[in-house]
Amino acid sequence: MSVAATASSNAPTLSGLASGLNWTNIINEMVSIQEEPETTMGAQKTTLQTQNSAYQTVGNDLTTLQGDVKTLSNPNFFDSRTVSVGTPSVASATADQGTPLGTYTFKISKLATDASWQGATATADPLSSTDDVSGVTLSSAGFATPVTAGTFTVNGDQVSISSSDTLQSVFNKIATATGNAVTASYDSGTDEITLSSGSPIVLGNATDTSNFLQVTQLYNNGGHSVTSASALGGINLDNPVASANLATPITDGGSGNGEFLINGVAINFDASTDSINDILQRINDSAAGVTATYDAVNNQFQLTNKTTGDVGISMQDVAGKGNFLAATGLAGGSLTRGTDLQYSINGGGTLTSQSNTVDSTSSGITGLSVTALGAGTTSVTVQSDTATISSAISSFVTDYNAVENYISSQTATTTSASGTVTPGTLTGDMDIEGIATQLRQLATAAPSGLTGSVQTINDIGVASDGTDNTLTLDSSGLTAALTNNLSDIKTMFTDPTTGLATTLNSYLNNANGSNGVLATKENSNNRQSADITSSITALQQQISQNETELQNEFTNMETAISSINTQKQYLTDFFSSSTATTALATASSSSGSSTSSTTG
Repeated sequence: MSVAATASSNAPTLSGLASGLNWTNIINEMVSIQEEPETTMGAQKTTLQTQNSAYQTVGNDLTTLQGDVKTLSNPNFFDSRTVSVGTPSVASATADQGTPLGTYTFKISKLATDASWQGATATADPLSSTDDVSGVTLSSAGFATPVTAGTFTVNGDQVSISSSDTLQSVFNKIATATGNAVTASYDSGTDEITLSSGSPIVLGNATDTSNFLQVTQLYNNGGHSVTSASALGGINLDNPVASANLATPITDGGSGNGEFLINGVAINFDASTDSINDILQRINDSAAGVTATYDAVNNQFQLTNKTTGDVGISMQDVAGKGNFLAATGLAGGSLTRGTDLQYSINGGGTLTSQSNTVDSTSSGITGLSVTALGAGTTSVTVQSDTATISSAISSFVTDYNAVENYISSQTATTTSASGTVTPGTLTGDMDIEGIATQLRQLATAAPSGLTGSVQTINDIGVASDGTDNTLTLDSSGLTAALTNNLSDIKTMFTDPTTGLATTLNSYLNNANGSNGVLATKENSNNRQSADITSSITALQQQISQNETELQNEFTNMETAISSINTQKQYLTDFFSSSTATTALATASSSSGSSTSSTTG
């Protein structure tokens, strides 16, 4: 603690300046003596904190152990299953807990497929209503894909076009570039372009920068005439539906509240703002159970069931709310029926399922799910999942030993080479030692009422170490027990009253719960630690007050001594001066005269 004088600014403030006494050291020594209990209390607080850290570690280890115990206390866990499939290309399979054990032979005769609805073709408006295309500009032509400006090649000759060209001007450029060797024409009846020549026509090369040949579907065929592969008038899926280039424009009844039904689910649209892509996405996101697409090659809209099986698709334009289904050709389409899965089990009769995944509803085998992947025959074998159960028991032993080993390390004492004995953090803590003992007793106990061949964990290859509270695991013994006595092992762990895991879980709930022994000890230590902190704070305040009082008293002493020394110096100086000598002489003379006079 610092030493600072609190006397007036005119008083001596240096220790011993007037008195010659080093009272600063005196105060520091007195403060140091008063601070000695603080060191002891600090050590006590550290001990409490170290104990709490150990309690928390025990608690965390018990929580991990309880996770294992809860798994082993669940009867369903011991009914875990594994499935193996003889021919993986024919089927895959999974099994729930409790699925009947055995081998099943599945013969897949036909896979389930989804039904689809193909709309009527030629739903788009042609590029022109007549063969004259001199007024059809590339930038506004009703191609499904816009034509890009650039160059393309015909018979090795380059043709350069811009988006402002008309289709007829492109035809003229083809003729000019090829010296009239290749001519082009448009047929409004088929909505197709034809290139004609007296020799084989060769189209395009790697340096072309325009997509004209691709958009017009003019592909090399080695002949003297090349015609578009299909009608060229395309539907613009991104324009508002009222201007999507459909042969029959889509309307919404004039109110913006268009509506149609698919499988009874209402789909709404606004012809002035929604694009066809918007509406197709709305169908796909709805509960109608279908996927809507557009086939640009065949100019055809399609609906496909999201589920397989011989299931139909229904649709209807709502009266007064537009003509989306009629305009897109969906209303005039046809259904391609789906098929149901056909299969048999163990040579039995033919069974069917709308889905390629067979569950107990279809097969009658509880908990077994088989997904058909192709036609053929395969075996499906369901077995107990002893590997998973073995792993859980192994984890239990490992985590149990972790608790016991930690408690042992914290309660043990150590002796140095010189014979000094050092206690552990929790040495002598009977409650913690009691946890270790109770765990061992519960883990190795024989639950009452068991009649099977498995009575204790010793019967499954788990035994007490014999020298401490830990357990040892014989993996081969555990495997044999799980293979031969799984039902008895299940009972030993999970009996609702006396099962090993049942009683352990109940004990751990109490020991490691919010009102358990660990929480109680931590709370007690926290209260003691808080009390010590308060005591240290009070002691520091008292020491500081005492120090200030001592400083003031010594400072006042220095002031008093300084004042006395000043007066003393004044007297010394006074009696040593000439004035003082004269005054003494005068006083002496006066005394003599007085004596003489009296004598006479």
